[in-house]
Amino acid sequence: MNKPSPRLLLLRLLTVADNSTLTATEAILAGSVFGMTENSIRVTMARLTQAELAEAIGPATYQLGPEAQKLGDDVASWHTSDRKTIKSDGSWIAVATGGLPRSNRTILRARDRALSLLGFRELDKGLYIRPNNLQGGIDSVRKRLLNLGLGAEAIVFKACDFDSIRQKKALGLWSDMQLERYYEDMSYQLNNWLKHMDNLSHDAALREVFTLGDAGIRSVIFDPLLPEPLVNEAARQQYFNTVRRFNDEGRRLWLDFFDANIAK
Repeated sequence: MNKPSPRLLLLRLLTVADNSTLTATEAILAGSVFGMTENSIRVTMARLTQAELAEAIGPATYQLGPEAQKLGDDVASWHTSDRKTIKSDGSWIAVATGGLPRSNRTILRARDRALSLLGFRELDKGLYIRPNNLQGGIDSVRKRLLNLGLGAEAIVFKACDFDSIRQKKALGLWSDMQLERYYEDMSYQLNNWLKHMDNLSHDAALREVFTLGDAGIRSVIFDPLLPEPLVNEAARQQYFNTVRRFNDEGRRLWLDFFDANIAK
């Protein structure tokens, strides 16, 4: 399993922390589990604060900063993402980005992230689509995309009646993700870990539940939430339920760890 960087560790903890706050003591304790020094955690938190990705809201207490808050709000709702869909009518939500600037890498990264978070794939150059099955329809999707940094000049609209070639291409845009196989494989991995977690040392369990849980949450966040027949919705629901159970167990382990060590 890949060890998280101090930056990734702190941002993840800030995103999922109880009451949306993280103390310096908790951050340092979390870092110690992964062999990170207190100095590296403090330096990283200072850099995150300087970049407005974190902000101090009290003595040695932090929350997500303004630069991360918009993304954080969207990401933090991962545990209810499967409630954001409605029955598809066969149409598509489309985004035309041809008129947007392409020279600023920061803007490009924000645009790509916004489109990816909402499951869009490129059908033709500068034209991104996804099934029209998200609650709130076009207006809600447009608002979320703009909030995530798409760019106000982008055109977001409903599309339908593609020619047969583009319709076939559209239906295959997500096939490389092999979603149903991923749901099955990842569910097995998470459930198998829960079954054998008592065989691990305490620190190993904390490290692995963080790493596996982070992978599971990330997969839910970036799941395109496709409708039938593009994906087996029951299989997705079962997988999301598994990730929620795993996350609950991970939170329990980490909160017990903080409580036991901060009380000393």
